Amino acid sequence: MHGKVMALKRELHEFDFCVVGGGMAGLLAAVAAARHGTRVALIQDRPVLGGNASSEIRMHICGAHGKNTRETGILEELLLENHYRNRQANYSIWDSVTYGAGRYQDGLSLFLNCTINACNVEDGRIESVTGWQLTTETWHTIRAGLFADCSGDGILAPLAGAEFRIGREARAEYNECIAPEKADRKTMGMSCLFQAREYDTPQPFIPPHWAYRFTRQEDLPARDIDVRTTNYWWMEIGGEQDSIHDTETLRDELLKIAFGVWDYVKNYSPRRGEMANWALDWQGFLPGKRESRRYLGDHVLSQNDVEAEGRFDDLVAYGGWTMDDHFPAGFYRQPAGTIFHPAPSPYGIPLGSLYSRNIKNLFCAGRCHSATHAAMSSTRVMATTSLMGQAVGTAAAIAVREGMTPRAVREHRIHALQQKLMDDDCWLPRHIRAVPELSRRAQLSCTAGDAEPLRSGTDRPVGDAANSWCGPIGSAITYAFPAETTVRAVRLIFDSDLNRNFKNMPHGYPANADPLAVPDTVTKRFRIDAQAPDGSWRSVFEESNNYQRLVQVPLALRTRGIRLVPETTWGAEQVRIFAFDVR
Repeated sequence: MHGKVMALKRELHEFDFCVVGGGMAGLLAAVAAARHGTRVALIQDRPVLGGNASSEIRMHICGAHGKNTRETGILEELLLENHYRNRQANYSIWDSVTYGAGRYQDGLSLFLNCTINACNVEDGRIESVTGWQLTTETWHTIRAGLFADCSGDGILAPLAGAEFRIGREARAEYNECIAPEKADRKTMGMSCLFQAREYDTPQPFIPPHWAYRFTRQEDLPARDIDVRTTNYWWMEIGGEQDSIHDTETLRDELLKIAFGVWDYVKNYSPRRGEMANWALDWQGFLPGKRESRRYLGDHVLSQNDVEAEGRFDDLVAYGGWTMDDHFPAGFYRQPAGTIFHPAPSPYGIPLGSLYSRNIKNLFCAGRCHSATHAAMSSTRVMATTSLMGQAVGTAAAIAVREGMTPRAVREHRIHALQQKLMDDDCWLPRHIRAVPELSRRAQLSCTAGDAEPLRSGTDRPVGDAANSWCGPIGSAITYAFPAETTVRAVRLIFDSDLNRNFKNMPHGYPANADPLAVPDTVTKRFRIDAQAPDGSWRSVFEESNNYQRLVQVPLALRTRGIRLVPETTWGAEQVRIFAFDVR
């Protein structure tokens, strides 16, 4: 009996904003835009979100170096949820955090397992993209007024005819002293990471017959092979090949290397006795990439921009990782490694490097943004790309609301964009957040300490300025109004310990590992009171299990005063708060 021949299913969708790529940059771009009222499609070619941070690749999220420079905004929100829910640092739980952020965000439609492979462009604008969803055997076409390429490999660039480049610029092109004399197509490579777990008893390892054999220290010169101190990032190749089209071949080679390295750690290393109780717990089969296509935007971020602290008028994000320039030969260079060229922390990243210069409605964020190879060696890390994503999503919401292109937002609405980002707890170096007029004009007092920093417009320590109120648990902070006033919301920034030294996820699992936990400094229980015309107070909001840094409380009431009372923390003896706004 012959089956009936049927056409494959096709669906057409209409959105305001379409984000291609569901890594950290794309996820945050989509969530930010949706939260600001935009109808968003997020298209990801994998079954999970998070890209290099997901369970499929397992790179921990890195960002700016230095004191009080930790990236906040939506990224901090997700990391704090992970610390709250995921005590054992299980990657399935972390995947559920990122999945939940995308799948259950109002205004956001998620297309997983969907690979974009076609693009319709008219008059220099993308009209639609089309992708194949493997799991449903469906072609999805998404029409939108704005698009963002956060795919890492920059797939929309060749499909849409956007200008891009691959490889290293010549030293003279941007006057970059760390660039090579001549331009080439060499990139940083890719890695298939693995993770190990420690047990109470010895754990033997038998490698597959096809793995490489490394039996002498000379086979892995100058490599850190201690599972307690490295995530084996140096198992890296592909920088001298095509970092896109050779990926399958490179993956095969990386697996031979990875299983061979673990064989050496367990069976041949002089330190194998220390590793006796460690077992291979997980091996990645999807390479984590560092570099491929990079868009050309109105501004191409360069080494000199980074070193000059990125003092742009259109600054919308920041970096602070060193210019971590991996050798193209990677594992096959003797010795393998990278050069950590110094970079200031923080340095600014402009909106002009986050959209295409020749496709009118195309944003870009992540490692494919507009930067030279030298600058991208710093901006590629995921906490930095997350800030880019939130900036792009917020800019897209403004563009949709006002009928603008990305370039027009930069030219006409950059101040509004910067203020909205800071209000959403994305710190911008050398910028001050506008404090609501109601907060500025009210009388502010407290039962202990100095409350004035709560309306400074800077929501973290900067330099020697603490920019916070600090006092005993149970203290009261009060805004008093000269007359009965309508209060629609309260905005709070609690202390999530921006200098905490634990990552979002580990690279190995020692037997005595401390569980993930909410930082001790976060305020756990608090209440908000309102004052009646007769001077009496009543509680109008109570929270008993807060674990977030940014908390926004809708109120919609008339009152003579608003009082905040922090009642417990997650362990700290003192309470620290960076912002308390009434609006």
